[in-house]
Amino acid sequence: MGMTMAGLTAAIQRHIDKEMEKTVAESMAEHALGFFGYYDRIIDNALEPTDRNLFYIFQDYNLLTTESEETTLWDGREWRIHYWRFKAELAQKALGYLEEEEEEVDSPEFNIYDDLATDIWNRTDDGYEEPLF
Repeated sequence: MGMTMAGLTAAIQRHIDKEMEKTVAESMAEHALGFFGYYDRIIDNALEPTDRNLFYIFQDYNLLTTESEETTLWDGREWRIHYWRFKAELAQKALGYLEEEEEEVDSPEFNIYDDLATDIWNRTDDGYEEPLF
């Protein structure tokens, strides 16, 4: 399972700043997810310094982690490749954050029928007929 935009947005708000506006968190999430695409990790060399700084911030707040691998080049030298990836448990936590947010939402559009009397839905014949023309 990969990271979703909504999940990462919720994780950013939860981990970095609970008072952060959703649009700010969404733009940060969109920016980060733009690098990953359909992959679960990206190579560090693909990042500009300002983007790398954002990833370091995410790492400080336990959203991202780094990994590296070594390979031997044709001339015998060792080459180390650094990657960024979302923490393995973050996707599951993000789903939990989204479920918590849904529970916290008490929006009037979901409760507009609660204040109506139950008999308002009963049909009565008041003798009115719709004109044909």
